[in-house]
Amino acid sequence: MKIAVLTKAIPSYESIIRIDSTSKWIDESVVNFVVNESDAYALEEALQIKEKLDNGSEVIVVTMGSEDKTSKVLTQGLAKGADRAIFIKNEDSNTDPLAIAKLFADNLKDENFDLIFSGLQSDDLGSGQTGVLIGEMLSMSTATLGIETDIQESKIKVKRELESGWFQWVTLPLPASISIQSGINDLRYPSLKGIMGAKRKESKVIDGQSGSQKQNFINLFIPKNEKATEKIEGDVDGIVAKLMDVLKNKLRVVS
Repeated sequence: MKIAVLTKAIPSYESIIRIDSTSKWIDESVVNFVVNESDAYALEEALQIKEKLDNGSEVIVVTMGSEDKTSKVLTQGLAKGADRAIFIKNEDSNTDPLAIAKLFADNLKDENFDLIFSGLQSDDLGSGQTGVLIGEMLSMSTATLGIETDIQESKIKVKRELESGWFQWVTLPLPASISIQSGINDLRYPSLKGIMGAKRKESKVIDGQSGSQKQNFINLFIPKNEKATEKIEGDVDGIVAKLMDVLKNKLRVVS
């Protein structure tokens, strides 16, 4: 079985975020990038499937972006046990899920993967669409919110997390693209042997050219953190009216 795991480099939670000169993206030169959390769980799920099947299955970690931003993500995936890596080199700061999915699909279609795992959503943009779009473009079965998987011959059974504590089991024919929820398993740490071995594993570099984007950021800004105290005085009716005006028009917590 051939399993691809899509991983993304995102700004770490400890990074100081600054807006660049275009006001349309962050200044990446001052940011420390780490692997997206749900992508790490997707990789672990793929590795566990490989170990369970024990039939020569292959796990390929895939990422896209600039080399300085993504090299750590690929190395970590290889060190944890992925067999090889595919790096789609693209310097653009793509924010359109459709354009991102098309880049992945165009460059991965010849690999003929049986499974494509991706994290449910990236922690920076949070669109949660890439995995489903790629599956559709590659004519694969799709499922989201996966919290448990079970390979059954030429099918995969997926437990999906729904709202209000509900769950759903779906059985999909392979090939399939599954979006994985954080917490589905226990993450492993790279061993010293794995870290040393990662340097010798194959890493394929593809020059990915961006197409037109349907979605763009017009203006990006960091909200001001301001505190203000307002004292409301008057009779009861006046105070209630003023309070409702604040809640409705300033705080917008009531309609």
